[in-house]
Amino acid sequence: MRDGEPLIRWEWIGDHVGELADYTGIHLRLGLLPVLFGLIISVPLGMLCHRWRWIYPPTLTAANVLYSIPSLALFMIFVRYTGLTERTVMIPLTLYTLSVLIPNVVDGLASVPEPVRQAATAMGFSTVRRVVQVELPIAVPVVVAGVRVAAVSSISLVAVGQLIGQGGLGYYITRGLQLDFPTPIITATVLIMLLALVTDALLVLAQRLLTPWARGKGATA
Repeated sequence: MRDGEPLIRWEWIGDHVGELADYTGIHLRLGLLPVLFGLIISVPLGMLCHRWRWIYPPTLTAANVLYSIPSLALFMIFVRYTGLTERTVMIPLTLYTLSVLIPNVVDGLASVPEPVRQAATAMGFSTVRRVVQVELPIAVPVVVAGVRVAAVSSISLVAVGQLIGQGGLGYYITRGLQLDFPTPIITATVLIMLLALVTDALLVLAQRLLTPWARGKGATA
């Protein structure tokens, strides 16, 4: 950046709106698909951990160990098997979500009052039907709280994937650093923050839609 040059060149942003929109879509896909995959893995795992508590400590330890591995190191490991592709970014990000989602699924199921379980059983609900129709809906607020953390974290970490050429908006961060040009860095950073905020707000809205009884309870209080 040369002396006297403005920090943000708005004309550059105007000239790259279409390109920025494309990279934003890529960034969103790379950030949110791992959360979806993590949820698909975590819900049944969390149910097993809740049913057989002895499974929970080793499962959580394994998830935390994976989370402790630096993202760049995991990317480099998977490059050998999946190449410089989106999968190389999404697989590690999926693994990272497990350390958040599994505990929240377990805690959500544990928050279901025992009388509710007994009432469902007395009404003739099978174990699977009781979990799907009674316990999981009640656990939604706790599970969604974990999804919110996982989603924001995943959207932020996507940018690191640009080091292997798959980082969505991270492209503009590395490009701006290479050119000593702050406009794309600031623009990409702001867009990533907005993606995280909008995603979090939409998840809060989804939780409210999925738990109408909680809204009524709050209004009564």
